[in-house]
Amino acid sequence: MPRVAAIDCGTNSIRLLVAELTPRHDGTVDLRDLHREMRIVRLGQGVDATGQLAPEALERTRAALADYTIAARRKGAEKVRMVATSATRDAKNRDDFFRMTRETLGVEAEVISGDEEARLSFTGAVGEQDPDDGPFVVVDVGGGSTELVLGTWDGRQAEVLAAKSVDIGCVRITERALKSDPPTADEIAAARDLAGKVLTDAFDVVDVARARTWVGVAGTVTTLSAIALGLPEYDSDRVHLSKLSPADIDRLASELLQSDHATRAANPVIHPGRVDVIGGGAVVVQTLAEQLAARGGPTELVVSEHDILDGIALSLA
Repeated sequence: MPRVAAIDCGTNSIRLLVAELTPRHDGTVDLRDLHREMRIVRLGQGVDATGQLAPEALERTRAALADYTIAARRKGAEKVRMVATSATRDAKNRDDFFRMTRETLGVEAEVISGDEEARLSFTGAVGEQDPDDGPFVVVDVGGGSTELVLGTWDGRQAEVLAAKSVDIGCVRITERALKSDPPTADEIAAARDLAGKVLTDAFDVVDVARARTWVGVAGTVTTLSAIALGLPEYDSDRVHLSKLSPADIDRLASELLQSDHATRAANPVIHPGRVDVIGGGAVVVQTLAEQLAARGGPTELVVSEHDILDGIALSLA
């Protein structure tokens, strides 16, 4: 069976999935994971303020990508697709990024639109959901952007009904509003106000009242789940398909925003690269829950470990 490698390079992290594609009789494709890996490289460090990718951020990304290239080759990947999202869309010196990725990986990285990012995330997220629980609203909270996608899943194929990407995420909101450690009450209020205003643009496009199930993907959401579960170490099997209630989300946001860097760093399920931005991510998720409730959408969050990486891999079928 053919093997493919998918790479998702976001504002905060770069991730790799090497998978084997298995065609079904109905024309759809199953993915079998061979290797998954995530590293925090903070490619979007300072982009919101300077408009440029920092040299040290590019070097961190290059080092991770070099290791990913070796891993993909060792696993026998025949096709590779690398998708770059929010940070590179915004950077003035993004040509430096493309040159680096081309020289390191051997293929051109693609800067996809926010809407395409949303569609890939939806495809990856709903594959293990019960079709009867749809329509689904899938939310991908990244470092620099958040995507909302409304769609259906019939057990074989996903159909996107509406999608919108907006420029708010755990890194962007932290750099703009949450500057103290721990953040002040005024900073938290400013962060919530910012998240509410930016996310309104997405909710105006995506009619969440049509959805029956809310699915959340990516590192902010999965980390919140791991904290809520009280895991002694991160366990993707426990996190996958776990659920967070609005009360859970409120409690997590409050605890994270009241704790300092050392306290957050002592939690074994928070990746060191997320310690300083997980509070901001919690604000985004909390705001999403509030707006979903206000607009008649589902409010219990189903957490999925499958996301845009799976969507990218399936696009290579």
